Amino acid sequence: MRTSLRIWVVEDCDGLAPRIRTECPDIIVTPMRRHRIAAASQLPNLAVVDASEHPAACSSIREIRNFHPAIPVLLVSPPAARQPLPEGADDFVILPFQPGELRLRMSRLSAAEPDRTLSRRDDESIREIRARCRMEVVIGESTPLRDAIKKVPRLGASEANVLITGETGTGKELFARAIHYASARHARPFVPLNCAALPDTLFENELFGHAKGAYTDASTAGAGLLAVAEHGSLFLDEVDSLSFASQAKLLRVIQEREYRPLGSQRAVRADVRIISASNAALIERVAAREFRADLYYRLNVLALPLPTLAERRDDIPMLARHFLSRFAKECARPAPRLSPEAIRRLVDYAWPGNIRELESVIQRAFVLSDGAILDAYSIDLPNSCALSAAGPVDASIPIADAVYAFERHYLSSMLSRHNGNVTHAAEAAGKDRRTFQRLLRRHGISGA
Repeated sequence: MRTSLRIWVVEDCDGLAPRIRTECPDIIVTPMRRHRIAAASQLPNLAVVDASEHPAACSSIREIRNFHPAIPVLLVSPPAARQPLPEGADDFVILPFQPGELRLRMSRLSAAEPDRTLSRRDDESIREIRARCRMEVVIGESTPLRDAIKKVPRLGASEANVLITGETGTGKELFARAIHYASARHARPFVPLNCAALPDTLFENELFGHAKGAYTDASTAGAGLLAVAEHGSLFLDEVDSLSFASQAKLLRVIQEREYRPLGSQRAVRADVRIISASNAALIERVAAREFRADLYYRLNVLALPLPTLAERRDDIPMLARHFLSRFAKECARPAPRLSPEAIRRLVDYAWPGNIRELESVIQRAFVLSDGAILDAYSIDLPNSCALSAAGPVDASIPIADAVYAFERHYLSSMLSRHNGNVTHAAEAAGKDRRTFQRLLRRHGISGA
């Protein structure tokens, strides 16, 4: 029989612990004061920290991380928190609890609890792989991402070709570079080629190079990317975009391990490892006779599928903070913090553009922000929801999106009613002009 979940509820008063006992009567709840964390000997499966008092929550998390780093931390935030969530937490939930939400988040955080030693070893292994394969820029700790990272050394140790699959913006080139740095070829060149950006007429010259006099303007010989990548790795991004003619030429290089520069009669040996990537399902392209089956099997000796951002939502807060820190450093400005509502808005979004879209959204919020905290209104997510004045509210839309869309519609309607005059629109809305103007800027609405 499974042992009941044991949790600490870290708070300065006993308000949260009774609520959790009511919500989850089968869980063993132990109230814990901040000053007792270091000396505690009976450790729980996870710690639930009251985030209503921001400085106290920060201090509690530091104590847990310093003295009991293997304990997962779940923050419980009030609905209108004015402070950003403290760093160091594994997850958060906003009051009031939705039915079953608290239990779901606690169960997920405590799922790996039985083997703490194994978890620590796994963390050390991931850190070592990141350092050795130059993957420090691959941000995140979610299970799908960690699983992909752990495959890199095994893929690097082989000489076989690798096919990396994943949607646009999932980091395929970063993983291709990591595989190269994990291989015996790490001291030799890594040469990327975006196949989609290369016209079919230039593919052969780009890949194979040319001899002097091969065509009118060829006054000297030119090396192709295969020669540049000799003894190293050639990364073919968006390989699915190659024409059938280019596919045939690439297949011959892979099979024969040699090629001929344009205008040359001499074959050149090619000692190059091919790492390719596709954001399309190549096997489906093969079935539709849009991609050569023989080339597909040559490229797909080893496979590395990458998760979408929607499949690694736990990484979204960490990625958002990373981008904020980077943009702040580039602009020599203090990095703003994300409010709980802003984080919830980011986590709830579908992210069809994956990490690249998240980066753009965070950069836009950073550039347009003028405060120390980014709230939900600062996060502009195009087409995240649509709300009309006459239409019913879609109950499947996250509440932050619904509020954001309603406010945007209200501001636009009020401004339109007063012919773009901000002063008159602000008076009608019962707001001072400065506050109303700030709301307009948040939504990217201009007025006279």
